Amino acid sequence: MINLVLFGPPGAGKGTQSDMIKEKYNLVHLSTGDLLRGEIKAGTPLGIKAKELMDQGQLVPDEVVIGMIDSKIKANKEGNGFIFDGFPRTVAQAEALDGLMSENGIAISGMVALDVDEEELTKRILKRGETSGRTDDQNEDLIRNRVKEYNTKTAPVANFYEAQGKYKAIGGVGSIEEIFTNLCAAIDSL
Repeated sequence: MINLVLFGPPGAGKGTQSDMIKEKYNLVHLSTGDLLRGEIKAGTPLGIKAKELMDQGQLVPDEVVIGMIDSKIKANKEGNGFIFDGFPRTVAQAEALDGLMSENGIAISGMVALDVDEEELTKRILKRGETSGRTDDQNEDLIRNRVKEYNTKTAPVANFYEAQGKYKAIGGVGSIEEIFTNLCAAIDSL
């Protein structure tokens, strides 16, 4: 069983790569962004609150995200594993995820990070915003705020997994295929 955290700032290519990894390794894809967007589309109270926060470039509270993930893990425990995309975003979430995995008799195999510089990220997200319809993808100030949030709150999560010997960084610039090949090599070495 492979339980992988795909890591990187907004716009690093996690969504694109996680789809390919999910297919190759037959993993259940747990994207907190997708889970939250599903709640927003359904117009649930959680979705309405999440949209307010996301539109401001802020993170959704841990207990909400962790509860959604716990339900998905329990529903898919018999598979080949999970790929976590966009979670954990803080050290507290990483600790909660490790506890959640342990409660379910499984563990995180490793974290693979996509490294991309801020200017490239901003350019990618603005381009994505032309077709995504997401308001937080269309405003450069919000994008830079999201990257700042990532650097302040999320980047330390890499240290959490590095301390466990479970961290590998991959360059996130190049062709989709080149990046995928490098990711697979890192995953296969976990």
